[in-house]
Amino acid sequence: MTLKFTKMQGAGNDYIYFNCIERELDDPSEVSRAMSPRHYSVGADGIVMICRSDVADAKMRMFNADGSEGKMCGNAIRCVGKYLYENALTSKTELKIETLSGIRTLSLLTENDRVVAVRVDMGRAELDCAAIPVIYDGDRAVDVPIGVGEETYRFTAVSMGNPHAVVFADNVRSVPLEMIGPLFEKHTMFPERVNTEFVRVVSENALEMRVWERGSGETYACGTGGCGSRKRILPFRQRYFGAAAGRCTCRACRGESWRDTDGRLRARF
Repeated sequence: MTLKFTKMQGAGNDYIYFNCIERELDDPSEVSRAMSPRHYSVGADGIVMICRSDVADAKMRMFNADGSEGKMCGNAIRCVGKYLYENALTSKTELKIETLSGIRTLSLLTENDRVVAVRVDMGRAELDCAAIPVIYDGDRAVDVPIGVGEETYRFTAVSMGNPHAVVFADNVRSVPLEMIGPLFEKHTMFPERVNTEFVRVVSENALEMRVWERGSGETYACGTGGCGSRKRILPFRQRYFGAAAGRCTCRACRGESWRDTDGRLRARF
């Protein structure tokens, strides 16, 4: 069986993209497991199917490297917008894309018929425990303790269409992510597993993070994680810098930086 695909990355978050407008893959989970391993196959954080939608301009289905289906990916959906425009599947620069987390709006910045940047309206950050979901005796899990391995961390649970645990760290580069990332991901507090961000506040408008994504491991970037981290630091910014809103630049240690302004993810290709 021969499959045509396109490899794309947004801020270092790389996926394998399939044009499924006419027909979706028969077994996308198996395709993702087969094609995602680095060094042994194409190598990626997972695969993305660009499909026909009855309620939007297109539908995005994304699968993690382990074959599990994800609900939303901020960097992948930017690439979907770029793919649709540059392959003449749309002439619009304002797009509606259907995801398992709802419809997201994309604004494309073009130069000479090429998409050079995409802004995504990521929607509101969700802190309600039942909606994330996270098992906790309270409506919101904000700066609460969690035992992981032999250590106790404090985290905030937030959803940007998928679950995140945001943890402050003085030095994100020294975090033993390969060891504790899987323990966070599969912790019993998170019935649907969780993405985990270790975040250092650099200044009032900048933060640095490392991310462990459920189903894919450490990735170079995470758009939903960056927006969720920004939500977590808002009280911190207001208390120490007197600035609770506005532009925030997030940089992943292994990837590139992108900007989040009031829940809108924006980055250049």
